[in-house]
Amino acid sequence: MLIRTNNTGFIHPDHRDITPESLYMNRRALLQLAAAGGASLAVGSAWSQTPGELDLAAMQTVRSAVPGAISTEKQTPFQDASSYNNYYEFGLDKGDPVKNAHTLQTQPWTVRVEGLVNKPQTFDIDQLLKLSAQEERIYRLRCVEGWSMVIPWIGYSLSKLLDKVEPQGSAKYVEFVTLADPKTMPGLRSGVLDWPYTEGLRLDEAMNPLAMLAFGMYGHALPKQNGAPVRLVVPWKYGFKSAKSITTIRLVEQQPGTAWNKAARNEYGFYSNVNPDVPHPRWSQATERRIGEGGLFARRNKTLLFNGYEEQVGQLYAGMDLRKNY
Repeated sequence: MLIRTNNTGFIHPDHRDITPESLYMNRRALLQLAAAGGASLAVGSAWSQTPGELDLAAMQTVRSAVPGAISTEKQTPFQDASSYNNYYEFGLDKGDPVKNAHTLQTQPWTVRVEGLVNKPQTFDIDQLLKLSAQEERIYRLRCVEGWSMVIPWIGYSLSKLLDKVEPQGSAKYVEFVTLADPKTMPGLRSGVLDWPYTEGLRLDEAMNPLAMLAFGMYGHALPKQNGAPVRLVVPWKYGFKSAKSITTIRLVEQQPGTAWNKAARNEYGFYSNVNPDVPHPRWSQATERRIGEGGLFARRNKTLLFNGYEEQVGQLYAGMDLRKNY
């Protein structure tokens, strides 16, 4: 794409100033459906659920009392949050997951919690749901390309699950392993990452009450393209730290390897805390735009340290060089 100017001929726009094609096409399709009276059908199909699968519609949720867990910011429209996704197991384009994730089988589903714990256990999804009261939290998540979303999640603090298995004193980190099923995940053929997708947190990060196991969003079960049936949400870090479709949680003594850190160590650090002073090698992280608020014409906002959660999590990194430990 070229933009004509009045004096210098042509200039190439910055790639971050262009509305991503998948987002533009999904929004256009939804508008066309709405004009035809099919908006409710479009929203319903975006959940990518099938009969008999996890349904939170009848569950009672409470507004979270965890400090910092309820944002007053304008929420991202569901259509945008469910159609602009990074989930490489279902394709590399932002619009691929909503098209391809319908193949994901979320029932039956179990999560194994193992490693340096006194009570290793395997939980099925119903046991996980009953482990603690479901809370609604409105969190901002930010992706490294300079986009952010504000999403109402349903779930509870990850610490509730970790307390259940009793971490041992030698446990220092928590590793998350996600589903890698070549029969249902066409993106695994890309080889762009070392499958299965893995992520990790330091144990004290994982025990912070803001770190969340999420089972739903916008009052319903998670759509498959958003990480059904259970995912991690770590709101002060870049979005790729929030592992989707978790199958194993392992407590370990040594820092675990993580998918993006292994793929591009100079670009994606283990911590990946949102920090406007640490640019990605190929673009600045100093400002951001909101998904669904104008694309190319959206107003840029200053990126906040720890994504705005500094009061709640800043103490976790006291004394650390946040440029070195990026």
